[in-house]
Amino acid sequence: MASPALLMRVVASAYSVAEKAATIVRNVMAAGDLGIVEKTGANDLQTKADRLVQMSICASLARKFPKATIIGEEELPSNEVNEELIEEGHCEEILKKACPAQFTAIKEEELVIWVDPLDGTKEYTEGLLDHVTVLIGIAYGGKAIAGVINQPYYNYEAGPDAVLGRTIWGVLGIGAFGFQLTEAPAGKHIIITTRSHSSSLVNDCISALNPDSVIRVGGAGNKIIQLIEGKASAYVFASPGCKKWDTCAPEAILHAVGGKITDIHGNSFQYNKEVKHMNSAGVLATLRNYDYYASRIPNTVKQSLVP
Repeated sequence: MASPALLMRVVASAYSVAEKAATIVRNVMAAGDLGIVEKTGANDLQTKADRLVQMSICASLARKFPKATIIGEEELPSNEVNEELIEEGHCEEILKKACPAQFTAIKEEELVIWVDPLDGTKEYTEGLLDHVTVLIGIAYGGKAIAGVINQPYYNYEAGPDAVLGRTIWGVLGIGAFGFQLTEAPAGKHIIITTRSHSSSLVNDCISALNPDSVIRVGGAGNKIIQLIEGKASAYVFASPGCKKWDTCAPEAILHAVGGKITDIHGNSFQYNKEVKHMNSAGVLATLRNYDYYASRIPNTVKQSLVP
């Protein structure tokens, strides 16, 4: 039996690393001292969980895949990382799947791994725990090709016997796993958008789409999950603010099941290591019927958002 392709080994490791991250997130919350720091303002926060999780993910993956480029959201000092934070395991199930032919020859140094240790930090600090995700996106040739999303608090309102947390993963050409793929109700236009980063432009764009309803939640990972589970038909965010580590993992999972994500102009995102981190021209994503929404974005909105 040939040893598994590099990409599958990276995804299998990222799966276990994300599960370890979820444990850290829950432990920090349970201990009660979130250690909140404002980065650029009250809507841009960092907690002890963001810091510890990023150290855990980046150090764990760097130890196994030293030549890959790993880019995390938080700027942290490069101190020695406590061994307790290192996750050495991997998910056997993932290694059993065949790597798509177009990815079998990838070299470690060609991979860029985008990490958001805690997507939805503001919601985390406010106790909106189901909004929170851990995101590990894997890019090659500037494209998001695989991703892992962990929801540390999935099921947290389902009672004491429910299993807390879940991990969703996907690879282009294989599919996505760990959830039940569901399409939004036919003929309904349910838009999901930002909860804490709204603006008149964001709202004007949504109004122009004439939705049946609007869901406002935190976290890009969370919004993409709502799309693939059929709770929303389009994720629309006509504003800068989202970064590459917010979109890389969700994009890979969405694309793996036939969805589409772009900026408001319809440009795809690039994930090579030199790329600027900000997605300046917003986000438009759907599982199905992308063109319906893309064709209805007002020109005034497009003109206000420069890629």
